[in-house]
Amino acid sequence: MKKFFLEYNLKVRLPLIIFVIALTFTITYFVSYAERNSIGYSPSQPIKYSHKLHAGDMKIDCKYCHTGVEKSRTAGIPSVDICMNCHAIARKDKPEIQKLTDYYENNKPLEWNRIHRLPDFVYFSHAAHVGKGIDCSNCHGDIAKMETAGQVHSFTMGACLNCHRNPETQISNFANLQKTTNIKKGPEYCGACHR
Repeated sequence: MKKFFLEYNLKVRLPLIIFVIALTFTITYFVSYAERNSIGYSPSQPIKYSHKLHAGDMKIDCKYCHTGVEKSRTAGIPSVDICMNCHAIARKDKPEIQKLTDYYENNKPLEWNRIHRLPDFVYFSHAAHVGKGIDCSNCHGDIAKMETAGQVHSFTMGACLNCHRNPETQISNFANLQKTTNIKKGPEYCGACHR
């Protein structure tokens, strides 16, 4: 009798376990696939912000607003305080700046809609790349010409490996960087990005 219940449990539970595992992997794949391959994704933001005006026309360096880019994994999303460094004085009569001022005066964080996202199991350091002199536009496109920021390149494992294996064709100023920073090809071993 004991043998019968053991065999019965295996016949019922094993297919169920395999089905749940397969379903989990399938759902995870398709949910993360949309995030990794969302070229053209450009969500509306709570405040209309023109990268073309700020980074392009006014030539404000990316590092001024994205303060973590040189010392952290993440570039950081600008806080209202950074915006108000200029907009406490500049263009205060504009409706979008008035909305920004309202966030600032009420001490409310401005929740920007995220554009670029990597899966949680991927380690990427902005500081490592920017520290080597790799320009932001290599991954994020020519932000200085974008009215509204959006994803222009794929952030798949294949795209990253292509850049690590062939930086001379992927990084716009690679030849120059080799002379000035002694930059080499990026690592290809799994532990470099999967930790």
